[in-house]
Amino acid sequence: MKQVIIDTDPGIDDLAALLLALNSPELKVVAITTIYGNASVGVCTANALQILAAAGRQDIPVFKGAGKPLLRPANEGWASHIHGSDGLGGAAESLQEEAASDLRAEDVSGALPAVSSGYAATVIIEKVMAAPGEVSILALGRLTNVALGLAIEPRVAEAAREIVVMGGAVTVPGNVSPVATANLHEDPEAATMVYDSGARIVQVGLDVCNRVTISLEQLATLARSSNPGVRLLVNATECLRESYIRTGRIGPGEGVRYNDLPAVAYAVNPELFKTRPTSVQIATGSELTRGQTVANWDADNPNALVCLEVDGESVAAMFTERLGNLG
Repeated sequence: MKQVIIDTDPGIDDLAALLLALNSPELKVVAITTIYGNASVGVCTANALQILAAAGRQDIPVFKGAGKPLLRPANEGWASHIHGSDGLGGAAESLQEEAASDLRAEDVSGALPAVSSGYAATVIIEKVMAAPGEVSILALGRLTNVALGLAIEPRVAEAAREIVVMGGAVTVPGNVSPVATANLHEDPEAATMVYDSGARIVQVGLDVCNRVTISLEQLATLARSSNPGVRLLVNATECLRESYIRTGRIGPGEGVRYNDLPAVAYAVNPELFKTRPTSVQIATGSELTRGQTVANWDADNPNALVCLEVDGESVAAMFTERLGNLG
């Protein structure tokens, strides 16, 4: 069982990724740390608590993290055009309304667990340094918390089992600019610190995220579940699909892509991915290329394993089976 810290900004795709992690016997989630991104850090923290309550996993501590990039102002628009103003597409409210008819309301609207005392960056340090070589960091959002942890305690780079970064695009276009993905574009200085730290970096970017689609049939399977966590995801997914169709990311007849899902799938089973070591630099000097992951395939000193291929059907099947069997 691999110990993991999940640094996350829930977010509908984070919700899907968290549910997979929580229902994978290969992983032991030792902490969840929150970061700004899909919504403010306050909203993202509340969403993480809501997700754990719905999943019945209030045993996992949640620690609030950074509310803005290291050097730049926060993007106050967040990602409401994709995830809704609350980060979950209004799904929690919808689920509570639905509970009146076919779910027990206390399953989803009971007392939420409290945020644990402590800062995300220091918790990352404490957990990693307490078990050198055993704890992986799954960074599903901006890399600010991880960078702060490395700045305070550089030995985290060597002690972490790996840092799985959800972000980057080396063979496909970005999703917030022609070359950059949101997580690295928002705080490229933090991303630079992480990639240059000497840690074992695995980049799970759009090169593979674009190839993992949960089909309409698989979504229908999930919709039959009575599990509160799965119901939360099903309701939230409607907002995500509508946003993706409106922005031309998917067609009306397609399913959905949860971009954070492959990063957790990699932690569960790396054999589903093909990677290549390379030297990756993060562009910070120009707004035109801000956050770009520039890969030098011929470098003698690779600093990251970049995921280039994935068995997308197997990832989608694993996700659907593990969540569909709940409830």
